[in-house]
Amino acid sequence: MFELFSPGYQVDSIDSIKIEMLKQAGIRGLMIDLDNTMTPWNDVEVGPKVADWFKRLQKAGIRACILSNNKKRQRVAIVAEKLGIPFVFRASKPRQRAFQAGMDILGTGLKDTAVIGDQLFTDILGGNRMRLLTILVLPISEREWIGTRFMRQLERGLVWAMKHFARYQLHDSKVR
Repeated sequence: MFELFSPGYQVDSIDSIKIEMLKQAGIRGLMIDLDNTMTPWNDVEVGPKVADWFKRLQKAGIRACILSNNKKRQRVAIVAEKLGIPFVFRASKPRQRAFQAGMDILGTGLKDTAVIGDQLFTDILGGNRMRLLTILVLPISEREWIGTRFMRQLERGLVWAMKHFARYQLHDSKVR
């Protein structure tokens, strides 16, 4: 069960993801969360490092789209327009149809698409359920929607359990 919440990779920020690594992994399309992954929560400002990363991504021939649970179409559209990429809003992650919609927009499939996000229960769970490459980033800001703050507490408990369970499994296998 824990493998559904375990990202393929974990990095500090979206701009620290090595584009060459994505290309080597055969990735042609990225579905990227918006809030606290690309921009601070409830904001439309894309930082210069992130904007530059998107330019380099485009030059490398990797397509991207925003996959956001945000209900405000206009806000998601503003960020998408700034970056010149398509978007899905009201995605209802971790539902599989959201990820399928993103792949349809990108023209990619299961083997050449990755998911980037800052939450285990939406981005990583949804991507892993589809068997996509998943990349967890640290949240840009501590400022978040109240529902997300609650989920962060659950995430901390899950991470503790995954670490505890892994140690137990390792110890248990040595005993045998």
